[in-house]
Amino acid sequence: MTIALTGATGFVGQAVLDAAAAQKMAVQALARRVQPDRRGVHWIRGDLGDRRSLMRLVDGVEAVIHVAGVVNAPDEAEFEAANVEGTLAVVEAALAAGVPRFVHVSSLAAREPHLSAYGASKRRGEKIVAASGLDWTIIRPPAVYGPRDTEMFELFRGAKWGVVPMPPPGRTSVIHVDDLARLLLALVDGGEDVTHRLFEPDDGQPQGWGHKDLAEAIGAAMGRKPWVPHMSRGTLDWISRIEGWVRPGKVKLSTDRVNYMVHPDWVVTSGHAVPERRWKPEIRTRDGLRATADWYRKQGWL
Repeated sequence: MTIALTGATGFVGQAVLDAAAAQKMAVQALARRVQPDRRGVHWIRGDLGDRRSLMRLVDGVEAVIHVAGVVNAPDEAEFEAANVEGTLAVVEAALAAGVPRFVHVSSLAAREPHLSAYGASKRRGEKIVAASGLDWTIIRPPAVYGPRDTEMFELFRGAKWGVVPMPPPGRTSVIHVDDLARLLLALVDGGEDVTHRLFEPDDGQPQGWGHKDLAEAIGAAMGRKPWVPHMSRGTLDWISRIEGWVRPGKVKLSTDRVNYMVHPDWVVTSGHAVPERRWKPEIRTRDGLRATADWYRKQGWL
């Protein structure tokens, strides 16, 4: 099987390429810039706004895995362009090329679209896929961690100095990027058990992780017992404003991100579990966190 992959140079996309190589699966991968040669990968130069590149991307493939999207943006228009219009463009290319199978990576944030422009844009992207007429499956990952990640990395860096600040008390599910990549590839051949279904995968931890428990697990992975302060909504808003003044246009802790960070329940729902015969997580989170910390050290990030 040959698959088309968007977001191939990103955190999740790179893990999918690694998993595809292990399975000797051919990939046509979209990238904005020239990439080094990689066995089994045919790089297609372009982006989600380039219809010709998208047609080359999906030419001759049996399935599309659509990972590309924007997690943080300065305004709603950028979320719309990437997560909604970009998804529509990939869907239209797949339909035009007669590609039968479409695996769409959304986000657990889409479950609560009223909380953030990000979540709302991911929800609209889901609706486009669901109405496409393709043989689709939608995946809503929770917090994803693992090698190459730059988001949860900040928590590891904080743990190095003995403090892991967290949002107000709540619970969240997590998943290792390699488990997520295996899931995406396990879905590309379709089937009655996954067609026109929406799944929320995780690490198998019942009821997810309390924010303090997760912070302490990250600390343990770093060989520390950290202080875990819970920052209030007001404190997070204040930090967001300060960052906006210091780094205009490049804010990581945007107001939009604060909106969904303070939501107390980002635990996956059992009604959207992946069928066990198709996939189940293999990486225990405490083991995965330790391995991730080791990767950061070896790369000189910590």
